[in-house]
Amino acid sequence: MDPHRPAAPVRRFCSMHHLKFWSSTSRRNDGMVDMTKMEKQAIKDARRPFAEALTELGLMEPFFNRSAEDIDRLITAAVTGFKKSMDRQSPLTDDEVPF
Repeated sequence: MDPHRPAAPVRRFCSMHHLKFWSSTSRRNDGMVDMTKMEKQAIKDARRPFAEALTELGLMEPFFNRSAEDIDRLITAAVTGFKKSMDRQSPLTDDEVPF
């Protein structure tokens, strides 16, 4: 659970068909059905530092003609992987308070 993001709302579905559709969409998008405005802006803002790192490493050429959506997908994958790893490594359980 991200402490900087509001808790997910309780979701109710009219049928198993709609529940399965929503669940599969959520899984395909790393648990995010719709990104918040702030998340979208953060990914957009990460493009320049990403490009700078690629340039410093001599890796910019293969990425030069990629679309913004492709670059955003790479950034999202890196951030999601990072957050999932942090969650797995966290010593806190659901019952513990971090202060």
